[in-house]
Amino acid sequence: MSSFVPYHMEFEEPLTREEYVFLAKLCERAERYDEMVGFLDKMVLGTSSLGELTVEERSLLCMAYKGLVCSPREAWRVISFIEKNGGCRHGDHATIIKAYRARLEADIASICGRILGLLDSHLNLSACSIDSKVFFLKMKGDYHRYLAEFKVEEERNKAIEDAMAAYKEAEDIALADLAPTHALRLGVALNFSVFYYEILNSTEKASRMAKRAFDLAIADLDNVDDESYKDSKPILEFLQDNLRVWTEERMSEL
Repeated sequence: MSSFVPYHMEFEEPLTREEYVFLAKLCERAERYDEMVGFLDKMVLGTSSLGELTVEERSLLCMAYKGLVCSPREAWRVISFIEKNGGCRHGDHATIIKAYRARLEADIASICGRILGLLDSHLNLSACSIDSKVFFLKMKGDYHRYLAEFKVEEERNKAIEDAMAAYKEAEDIALADLAPTHALRLGVALNFSVFYYEILNSTEKASRMAKRAFDLAIADLDNVDDESYKDSKPILEFLQDNLRVWTEERMSEL
């Protein structure tokens, strides 16, 4: 009886920039985010004279890391909820829960460290356009925010400080050089306000920031073409949803 022997295709790496992008798209379709990240990392680190990433390339990189970190972050939230709400009251089970939570935190920290290293060593340095600078600074703020979600004491303070600095720099550039309706400017406002709400527990500051961004964008909608509006519309909806929730929260506390 013959047995099945799997065939493993080996790529003759390094591949071209276009080949790495093509493979990343395949991985995205298959939801193989770990491999997607690997191919895009190799593109950034291994392609000589890479220069600035294209809009497509940076979007793929963002989706790859977001897809990779999403699962352990969601799992961490579930396990933390169980731990805090006494899902298992026996000592042995509590120890197991704590150990598993620590493993998830290590996974998240590894992913965040990987992209933050890439941002500091390559992506932020090669960013020339306003869009690229804002995009990667926002991304830097996001991954420091993810670390701040579970880090404690000095490590948490450092993650908060680094997230704040990245978001603030992205915000300063966006406010100076991008239209109020620009998707990147709105994205910075959305994530920065979430940082204030979730990490700093400042509902008032988060609400003010989100409302300002939303109101300025709505006032400028007449100057937006259909394509730009398509990009901005979902972010405006997120801002509006957050504002409603945060306003109701503040009213209930009065």
